[in-house]
Formats: sequence, C-alpha cells, structure tokens
Amino acid sequence: VAVTAALLVGGGGGRKVQPAVTPRVSLKGVSAADLLRRAADVVAAEPDGPVPTAQQWIYTKQAQEPYDEQARHAEGARKLLAGPQESWIRYDGTAMATMELDRTGEKLELTTRTMHLENGGEGDDRSARELYRVLAALPADGAATLEVLREKNAIADPKGVSQAEDDYTEISVLLGADVLPSKGLASLYRALATLPGGTVVDHLVETASGRRVIALEHHARPADPESGATMRDQWLIDPQTYRIVGMRLVVGEKVVGGNSLLARAVVDKAGERG
Repeated sequence: VAVTAALLVGGGGGRKVQPAVTPRVSLKGVSAADLLRRAADVVAAEPDGPVPTAQQWIYTKQAQEPYDEQARHAEGARKLLAGPQESWIRYDGTAMATMELDRTGEKLELTTRTMHLENGGEGDDRSARELYRVLAALPADGAATLEVLREKNAIADPKGVSQAEDDYTEISVLLGADVLPSKGLASLYRALATLPGGTVVDHLVETASGRRVIALEHHARPADPESGATMRDQWLIDPQTYRIVGMRLVVGEKVVGGNSLLARAVVDKAGERG
C-alpha cells in the first residue's frame, strides 16, 4: 500500500499547494454530512504516491492565520518570524527541524532537535509513521471507522466529555497527520459525517495566503462566558481535491489562530524543500 504526503496528490515530489483556478462552488444549503460524503468519494479514488522511508523527512510550509497586516511593513527579526513557517519532521518521529533566528538575530538558520515520538515516548504525540499505520487500516465505512478508533483509543479520553466529542478529538488528530493515504482520509470524512455539530460556511473563504477554500466548522465550545461567544474549529478544504489544507480557530466571525498549508513534500534530509 502506498501513500502520498497530504496535499501531494498523485505522489512524486513536492509542489506548492495552489490550484490554477478556483472552481465555482455552490455551498448554500450544503450540510456538513453531504460535503464530507462527497469529499470522501473524491479522495478515495485518488492514486497514492510512495510510502516515505523511516529516514525520510516531511517538509511543511505554512502561513499563520490570520494574516498579520502589520507584518507587511515589518523589518529585521519581526519580518523573518512573521513570514511563512517551515518545518521538517522525520517520518519515524526521531527528529524535527525548524528555521530559527541565529545568534545575530538577522537571519534564519536550520535548527534540529531529537525526539522519540513512537511507542508513547512523548505522551500522546505520535510519529507520522504510526499515524499512517492507523489510517491505512481504517475500514471504508464511517460507523466502522468510529468503532476502530474507539478501540485503538490513540488519544487519551478527557474526562467529562461526550462520546461524540471524544470521537471528534480522535478524528481531528488524524486529519492533521503529515501523511494521509487517500482511502484513510476518505474513512475519516465518512466517520466525521456521522457526528453532530458540523456546519459548512455557505461561501468560499480566503486564507492568509489569498487562497479560496471551503470552510467546514466543527466543535463549537464557549469562548467568552460574558458575551456568549463560541470558538469553533474551521477546517480548510481544497475545493478541487477535497483535501485538508489547514485548520484555524474562529470566534464569532473572527479568525483568532491556526495555520494554512502552502506546500508539503517528502524529502531526504532536513533543509530540503522538494
């Protein structure tokens, strides 16, 4: 079985995550369940690329959400730190690398640190390889997928939450995996379609990089007891490929945090960009 790094449809090397044309998409009246079932059918039919080896790295470039207008005119270290964030993580979870300010504070340099994500070495965190193994084994049916996730219980269940909330937590962790096999992603979509609380924004939304995407909102919870405002997870979905291209937090109509993906690739060493 082969997989492709999330967003690299069809395998091969890395590429920028930018569709040539934003398709016309009618979202008015579309339920979360209908959208997710449609998305599952599309991604399930995609071919996958090669499975990364244990020694390979997953390169990710992300834009911070929301876009910081002040960063446009920033200078020096602030300008460097406000730009897109780049990171590399070994497929086997033994190391991670990021671009950090050097001692002069005038430029970025590659900084690598060792980790031990597999076999519970760092709490609930899992390596891309471990998450892939879970995803590759998921059944096609949504209800059956939920049963498998409950049995595996990869993420410790928080106390005092409903079964639906616990299911959502398991699914959301896997949706954020660095390597997403097509059929595994389809299984997650079908499982998420069975959960309550999802809504689709009735128009395409714009990411920090100016990309227009579908916004699926889920998991509303109190954000401000005084105002009654709620915070929601907003999953950003490519309207052509139906793959996840980011997740951000929304309070009311305001984006308050998150990231959107610009590029992702499988590379042979930290510092390479595909």
